[in-house]
Amino acid sequence: MCVIVDGYSRFTWTLFFASKDETFEKFVAFLKKVKKRVGHSSVCLKSNHGIEFENSRFIGFCSEHGVEHNFSAPRTPQQNEVVERKNRTLEDMTRTMLIGSGLARNFWAEALNTACYIINRCMIRPILNKTSYELFKGRKANIMHLRIFGCKCFVHNNGKDALGKFDHKSDEAIFLGYSSHSKAYKVFNKRTLCVEESVYVLFDKDNSLIEKMMHRMRNLSWALPRKISCPLMKKTRNPRRDKALDLFPKQRCKILNKQGELQQNPVWNIIIV
Repeated sequence: MCVIVDGYSRFTWTLFFASKDETFEKFVAFLKKVKKRVGHSSVCLKSNHGIEFENSRFIGFCSEHGVEHNFSAPRTPQQNEVVERKNRTLEDMTRTMLIGSGLARNFWAEALNTACYIINRCMIRPILNKTSYELFKGRKANIMHLRIFGCKCFVHNNGKDALGKFDHKSDEAIFLGYSSHSKAYKVFNKRTLCVEESVYVLFDKDNSLIEKMMHRMRNLSWALPRKISCPLMKKTRNPRRDKALDLFPKQRCKILNKQGELQQNPVWNIIIV
């Protein structure tokens, strides 16, 4: 796997290889696509001293196209801090998404791709106050289609199999991310045990982790003690009224404690990726 970061916009790409021998061909094809997209050629590359980057093929390519290739000092990854920090962020997000969804580690590539997709569209550069997607493509990203990784969904069986009149028209699946080449979702079909791309996907919102946690928080919110205040009552002081207002939430909590419904304050650790 190779992580590529644009120096200005911080737009990130992830390239997957079967072996390190494919690095040069994949990288050259990637540079051609980016040049067609932005209309400019690369000026400078910065990498470590890995043999996949420091070889005769890379040196010849950079000399032919006038690209300056800089290297970080040996055993000093902090000199290439931009891509190393991005790599750490992708790794942390991938680990969190796999653990939160309960999926096997075999889906690490899909989780990493989804994490990179979200970072480009949601994380804002502090100085420029814009996302990487907006800086690189010149328009704001639409995030209305984002879904929770690993949530339960149903993919429509539109012509994949011959269906009878009373057969299921959809299959249960697991959401894995977004397609890189089309406007479609990538899901794992539990019936066929295959990863497929489709637009006709319905998501089970009640099954998602965040929805469950928010539902529990909404149910508990009415039982938590609140400070009752009114702007009109602050002008005049009435000790009997103030005592009644202060007593109401305390009595409410005492009843709940006797019933055993609220023994301690819950602690929520919510991570949105």
